[in-house]
Amino acid sequence: MFEFFSKKEFLIDYLENFVDMHNHILPGIDDGAKTVEESIELIKGFSEFGVQNFIATPHIMDNYYLNTSETIHASLDELKKGLFDNDLKDISFDVAAEHMIDANFENLLDKSEMMPLKTSYLLVEMSYLQPSINFDEAIQKIASNRFFPILAHPERYNFLHLKSSKFRIYKKQGILFQMNLLSLSEFYGKDVQKKALHLLDEGLIDFVASDVHNMNQLQSLRDIKVTNTQIEALLPIIDRTIQTFY
Repeated sequence: MFEFFSKKEFLIDYLENFVDMHNHILPGIDDGAKTVEESIELIKGFSEFGVQNFIATPHIMDNYYLNTSETIHASLDELKKGLFDNDLKDISFDVAAEHMIDANFENLLDKSEMMPLKTSYLLVEMSYLQPSINFDEAIQKIASNRFFPILAHPERYNFLHLKSSKFRIYKKQGILFQMNLLSLSEFYGKDVQKKALHLLDEGLIDFVASDVHNMNQLQSLRDIKVTNTQIEALLPIIDRTIQTFY
């Protein structure tokens, strides 16, 4: 009951050696960094608080971001040149994708054109306003293709805020949850923050990541303060994220 008055600490003080497994740092490929220079600025910003390991996850979204392995690796090549030119030798960078479960999603699965994290995990998302019509079928198909589905930022889906039982149903389907660290603040709004803290308190979060797109978001991440109780809940998840994706 005294949590409101307890001392708070900066979240980034606990992120040294963290592996950021969901972000939009690759240049010119989606709604994240637009140029190599912006990507380098973000990477340098992360490095200031000890984060130097990244898995970039640009959107793959039918009719919006038609990314493929080829476009993603081409952007990675541009970024690697930028890292070399800026003498950023200690940066570890891998690529995957954040897949929208849409009309084309199962087609990509059938053609083995997905971009998994560490070969075994598939990062997926839905619309914030309504569930994907083919969500259940897609999840089953992900499993049949021997991937582990990770639902990106479950706390941000507005249609789930009044249907908390759905989260446990998803977990029973074998879906892993990745929470955005920015959701610990009011960055996306109070309702998202409330849901994030509830999921954290219920022990339903498997991984955390930044989902950073730009410097404004990175600065907001720098500003987040958390309580001791929240840190105790976050540390095992941070460690699990590192151990899984390093």
